[in-house]
Amino acid sequence: MPRVGSGGRRFVLAARPGTDLSDPVARLRAAGAESVLVEDFDADDLGSHRGLLERVVAAHGPLEIVVLAFGVLGDQARAETDAAHAAAIVHTDYVAQVSVLTHTAELLRAQGSGSVVVFSSVAGIRVRRANYVYGSAKAGLDGFACGLADALHGSGVHLLLVRPGFVVGRMTEGMSPAPFSSTPGQVADATVTALRRRRGVVWVPAVLRPVFAVLRFVPRAVWRRLPR
Repeated sequence: MPRVGSGGRRFVLAARPGTDLSDPVARLRAAGAESVLVEDFDADDLGSHRGLLERVVAAHGPLEIVVLAFGVLGDQARAETDAAHAAAIVHTDYVAQVSVLTHTAELLRAQGSGSVVVFSSVAGIRVRRANYVYGSAKAGLDGFACGLADALHGSGVHLLLVRPGFVVGRMTEGMSPAPFSSTPGQVADATVTALRRRRGVVWVPAVLRPVFAVLRFVPRAVWRRLPR
């Protein structure tokens, strides 16, 4: 979701073709957005990414904040025997993100300003057997974002890496919440605060940072038995 000029009051929502965005559009307008435009965005169509970003810039001017908020959880059990499904999860959650981030970073470098928000996950900090396909994609994304942030240092472009735990939302509907769960609203609030403070990384909730510092040392024989 790119945010363009006018003091952060103009928004472009990019989502899969056919997605009903009437609710988020209405909420943005109610919150004071000057304009909210909608663009079709197929994350898996890598060839379309550059054109979408360039259209937004051509129509609205420099990008202020670009938020990458797409991905799939997939079916772990199916992915263990269906290579195509496993590859599809990794394509959306890692390959497509790398494509969008690379194009975005190039455009923001040319501007000499702007911020990009990347949503990683604690699932990628230490990958668990229970969701290793999704977790491995997040591990790759986390590493790529950290490297990209270093590459952008001194360019005037800011990258914020968000590491939430279990988020109670549409993606996890029907699943039992894990310890230290959060809501989309809590993740959003933490992200906005971190952006304002020009932070590089934010864990949501914050307690997950020391928790995972300890979990790194859990013996592998124990770790592989942990649930999602």
